[in-house]
Amino acid sequence: MLKVFEHAALAAGRAILDVCQASATVMLKPDASPVTVADERAEAIILAMLAEALPGVPVVAEEAVAAGKIPDTGGSTFILVDPLDGTREFITDRPEFTVNIALIENGTPVAGIVYAPAMGVAYVGSKAGAEKLTISPQFDIAERRPIAVRPGHRPPVAVASRSHGNPETEQYLTDHAIDECRSIGSSLKFCLLAEGVADIYPRFSRTMEWDTAAGDAVLRAAGGTTLCLDGTPLTYGKRNQAADVDFANPSFVSRGG
Repeated sequence: MLKVFEHAALAAGRAILDVCQASATVMLKPDASPVTVADERAEAIILAMLAEALPGVPVVAEEAVAAGKIPDTGGSTFILVDPLDGTREFITDRPEFTVNIALIENGTPVAGIVYAPAMGVAYVGSKAGAEKLTISPQFDIAERRPIAVRPGHRPPVAVASRSHGNPETEQYLTDHAIDECRSIGSSLKFCLLAEGVADIYPRFSRTMEWDTAAGDAVLRAAGGTTLCLDGTPLTYGKRNQAADVDFANPSFVSRGG
């Protein structure tokens, strides 16, 4: 299944870069978040490839959900897709935007890919472990390198959202005596923990499951954790939530070693 994710992500990334070169028009969704034709084209490519290779597996995709198309996820297995995570980075010409695809089993992200097409890198994770991929200009996988979180690094290095920082995050860093914090967009924050470049990612602003699932899958495959503030693992497939919309995440903290 991970091979299918890789092929779909690389194809979507190629389409995104094609749109990037042509200067994408930015639109606003009903929640006022930005979306471009790149999001829509990438999602269409991914959905078509997943439907052909994995018929019958429900796929929850960001733009489809925004259009009211939500499959039944009552079973134990489904796929989460964010065709262009970091749209704000994309429209401001920062290279940190990613394509995210993740497999969820029994509420846990067990396989996923995070592909940053403008950076020529991808991260994958599964039960077999985690890898960092180098992607060639021809959109082929040129190299695979195993990655893992680093254990007990002191002082710890944090990563935080470039576009969604808030006082709660700053207070967390202060309370835990974390002086170094690197700001980066999209789900690459999980990947920096997974490859041992950083150690902790506190998130106290809004995320949706498709934002986090692929990066979380890579991090867990590399030996890390993503826990809610009560210490329980972050789960996926959250529907009919009393305090929030379907697929919305609570605050969480991801850690490396």
